[in-house]
Amino acid sequence: MKRAIEQLQDDFLSSEQVIASQHVMGLDTQLIRDQTYFMVLLDGTLAGCGGWSWRATLYGGDTSVVDREPEALDPAKDAARVRAMYTDPAFVRRGVGRMILTLCEEAARTASFGKTEMMATMAGVPLYEACGYAPIERVTSAPINGVTVPLVRMGKIL
Repeated sequence: MKRAIEQLQDDFLSSEQVIASQHVMGLDTQLIRDQTYFMVLLDGTLAGCGGWSWRATLYGGDTSVVDREPEALDPAKDAARVRAMYTDPAFVRRGVGRMILTLCEEAARTASFGKTEMMATMAGVPLYEACGYAPIERVTSAPINGVTVPLVRMGKIL
């Protein structure tokens, strides 16, 4: 995750924003406890990871500055959350992100969700748009040492 944030955001964020991103992003271990987190191994190496959630939290990890909301979502009216998507920089452009996203969408659909939402990083937006996600709103993180990080809330009908 650290390598993905540090290396894949370079074309989209300033160096200060990349550093600030470490405090906005990360793994929420609630996804592991809920058994909704996936890891992809290629050539015996962890190539990527990501998950989905039936909880209200849209983004942020255990150590991030983002408030987390563990309340359950209602599949009849709420969108499942796609969360904590990372591809190791050595494995970009090999279908890892698309594979994880497909696993998340299939699991959310199985849990009776009809739509998904995520908070996308700027580096992730091209992949998510290619997979049928549309921007809902553009936001910035709370300031971290005076630096904000641009994000895009995106959604998709399953």
